[in-house]
Amino acid sequence: MRTRVNHALGRLGLAPFAFRLRERWRSLKRGRRPAASPDGFPIPPARLMVLVTGSADTAWYIEGGRLGVESMCRILDKAGAHPADLRSILDFGCGCGRVIRHWRSLTRAELNGTDCNPRLVDWCHRNLPFAKFQSNTLEPGLNYADQHFELAYALSVFTHTPEDLQQPWINELWRILQPGGYLLITTQGDEFFPKLTPTERQRYRQGRIVVRHQKAAGTNLCSAYHPETYVRKPLAEKFSMVASCPRGAAGNGNQDMYLLRKPG
Repeated sequence: MRTRVNHALGRLGLAPFAFRLRERWRSLKRGRRPAASPDGFPIPPARLMVLVTGSADTAWYIEGGRLGVESMCRILDKAGAHPADLRSILDFGCGCGRVIRHWRSLTRAELNGTDCNPRLVDWCHRNLPFAKFQSNTLEPGLNYADQHFELAYALSVFTHTPEDLQQPWINELWRILQPGGYLLITTQGDEFFPKLTPTERQRYRQGRIVVRHQKAAGTNLCSAYHPETYVRKPLAEKFSMVASCPRGAAGNGNQDMYLLRKPG
């Protein structure tokens, strides 16, 4: 029922308006909020959490970020890339620090975050002093030197990126990674197949990406669905595929997780 309503709103051109109303409503439905998270750093205001997670649930904001890092550590450890040994990490699409705040106790790496929403970046600047943050635009590139990072990750970023920007962003992340560096991304794969319309399912089965509301790029309204064959080729064909973990992104709605490596 909900899927049918969303498609009807889309056909009428009302989806962006309804989406903004839903975000506003969710930001008002917050429950009891502790003054700080277990790490001692502030918790973002409800309106910012909703922009990132779609929910003002403080407990999930904290737990989802922890699970995100835990999932990444697990797949990195299997590849022999132990987080404690890393020297430079980039959170691409850092939001209001949901994930990056959990790295602080696990590694001494230089931590950086970037996001296309300046409000989220500003909050991180003011409240998470252990990392460096900057804004980016919806289109590439990033204000980092070539081959700067050992690890870059994009949790639920390509899930909200129009198709024509996906390959350019992959190329930009390639640029800033060191030879032998890792890129970790998550996508909406088979777990989300039931949400697709019959036409979208046919496209997905053909190994083609499905993207809704491309004009709402960078928000949760824009939603992309990736078959694994599309991720392997063409999206990530420049990289070596180290590991794929279907439904492995526990902190991001059981999205698929891919660990890619830039050839040394």
